[in-house]
Amino acid sequence: MENINLGLKIKERLPARALPIIEKAVRLAGVRREKLFLVGGAARDMLLEKPVSDIDLVLEGNALTLANELAQGEDVKVTLHKPFLTASLQYPDLSLDLTTARRESYIRPGVLPDVQPGNLKDDLFRRDFSINAMAISLNSEDYGRLIDFYGGLGDLHNKLVRILHEKSFRDDATRIWRAVRYEQRLDFRIEEGTQALLRRDLPMLKTISGDRIWYELECVFGEELPEKVMARAGELEVLAYLDPALKVDGWLEAWFDEARRISLPQKPSATLYMALLTFNLDSEAIERLIEYLKLDKTISRTLRDSQKIKALHEELSEEPLQPSTIYLHLHGYSEEAIKTNLIASEPAEVRRNIQLYLDELRYVNTSLNGDDLIALGIKAGPSIKLLLGLLLDARLDGEVKTREDEERLIRTEIISK
Repeated sequence: MENINLGLKIKERLPARALPIIEKAVRLAGVRREKLFLVGGAARDMLLEKPVSDIDLVLEGNALTLANELAQGEDVKVTLHKPFLTASLQYPDLSLDLTTARRESYIRPGVLPDVQPGNLKDDLFRRDFSINAMAISLNSEDYGRLIDFYGGLGDLHNKLVRILHEKSFRDDATRIWRAVRYEQRLDFRIEEGTQALLRRDLPMLKTISGDRIWYELECVFGEELPEKVMARAGELEVLAYLDPALKVDGWLEAWFDEARRISLPQKPSATLYMALLTFNLDSEAIERLIEYLKLDKTISRTLRDSQKIKALHEELSEEPLQPSTIYLHLHGYSEEAIKTNLIASEPAEVRRNIQLYLDELRYVNTSLNGDDLIALGIKAGPSIKLLLGLLLDARLDGEVKTREDEERLIRTEIISK
């Protein structure tokens, strides 16, 4: 094991707010002669000269006790996950996880592990890949020392994603998605033996609950270029385990790129990315995915709405189309579903009409409301809604422009009846 010290990088790469918290944690742990380590992605990203955002601490001792001690006198919310010997600490400007060093065992593939206290070596062995199985000592006697039991440093240098043991994907098949995600994020490659085991264990994806798979997909959609992950997942036949009809071709890169453009300055939502990924599926496949992934109402509605709007493309491609007709076709559908069709629709006329709706038509309102119509002599009842609809259509089509125009139109309607 190389003798590498990252003491200076801790101060350079960690958020400044984290340093006094870690110092306090080391001091409190030291009272009980417990050892504290910075683990996982933090060590990896320091070695890659990247900013550290995920702060995971492992304690050879009782992490739950230490978390409660850290919280005393501080503005912090502590959440204890007792079955997993883990605590999450949420400060106003920082979050971190504190875990008791532990070992894990799986009674069968796909289930959450049984957890028992262990030492640092045990804890690192339970991790997904060697590049995430390194630690940095935070203790005074060897502060900053890199601890690498499983060859993570060499794999970083060789740009490899490698599992730690041959049962890794069988124990937890979500690691299949993570392997592809890290490979594409870091511009690494999945190590040859790991890739062979990944292909062997693809059926193990069926042992994972749909909500856990959806969490992995959300992580993919949070990447800078999720289309790279999806394309690689297609090559490795991982996507087929979402749905056999799901294919990724060159169109996805262009669609995701356009999603980023129209979402600026924010990033596209996972919902928009998912709607684009599934755009070419039929309604039956969409329903299978909704049920399998246990998608919430908002995402489910967007996927269904996207299919319904896609079915309207023939009507939306007619030229010229009155603005009120465009509004009638699109109003009431989720914004993300409408954006999905803006991006993925082929006919230029459809895209123009959807763009007009998003840019202008959806913001059009009448000046008069129901009370105003009653004041003009209209009886309360269904006719109020009909007349407000008439006014809105006239506004959309440019037939009325002012409140006075609307009042004249209503009086004309009264006289005509």
